[in-house]
Amino acid sequence: MNRKEWLKSMGLSGLAITSGKFAIFKSEEKRINLRRVLRIAHITDPHIHSGGNSESWTRECIRHLQSLEDTPDIIFNGGDSINDALRQDEESVVEQWRIWERVMSEEISLPVVNCIGNHDVWGLQEHSEDPRYGKQWAVDKLGLPNRYYGFEKAGWHFIVLDSTHTRDDGSWYTARLDEEQFEWLQSELEKVHAHRPILIFSHIPIMCAASFFDGENEKTGNWVIPGAWVHIDARRIVELFYKHKNVKVCISGHIHLLDKVVYNDVTYYCNGAVSGNWWRGNYHQTHPGYAIINLYEDGSFTRDYVAYGWS
Repeated sequence: MNRKEWLKSMGLSGLAITSGKFAIFKSEEKRINLRRVLRIAHITDPHIHSGGNSESWTRECIRHLQSLEDTPDIIFNGGDSINDALRQDEESVVEQWRIWERVMSEEISLPVVNCIGNHDVWGLQEHSEDPRYGKQWAVDKLGLPNRYYGFEKAGWHFIVLDSTHTRDDGSWYTARLDEEQFEWLQSELEKVHAHRPILIFSHIPIMCAASFFDGENEKTGNWVIPGAWVHIDARRIVELFYKHKNVKVCISGHIHLLDKVVYNDVTYYCNGAVSGNWWRGNYHQTHPGYAIINLYEDGSFTRDYVAYGWS
């Protein structure tokens, strides 16, 4: 796939504005004579760990987005902040969070909204009695008010979801909302005024076309998408959104690929990954990078993707 075909497949125009190691692929969507109310830099899946270049590249990514001429107002960090707590012992997890906290304290000057990624969860069964087991360690390190939460800003309502849950046998993980969270989501949507636009923020996509191509998912002769890659409860979430026409856009990471799905007038953006192919270059046709999302007072929005290591 050549560059022009890649841009077309990603829903992006052929205009790439280069700056050092970075290239901004401009969205085809235009908003003329509308007042922008919020500009979000969406980073996801940095997978920070000791060794290699994950720390240095994450720093460079943050420096770049904060130095844009049109500076973002806020950073949304989509999770998998650290490389892996799910299958690691305490010593490794302590070190990964130490590096993450160091980078954040030394580099971040903008407000940050965080959500939990699957690799942020401490999942070794032998540590299940530790109070940090599961989500709590990530909640503490990311400074979250809860593992899922909502807030309002700039005339929009934001809902941050917790996508990672144990399977029925207690092992990690599948992508879904637990019953407590789904009931909260129903209540939260009911409380938002019908004319206030809503953005849904999760680590794992609720819907994602790129997941079909993340692995040989057709090798059995049927498409098989693992329940750990896309929300297995997407049907009831989509049906819930259909009742609330002010749900406008959902953003996620996790797949490390870039796509756009529109269903029932809700747009679902999967926004690549800071780490690309886990710090080994491009992942399939998607460059390492981050997204810029502009929100407007009428409930519309645009997305650009900022790729680095681009040529």
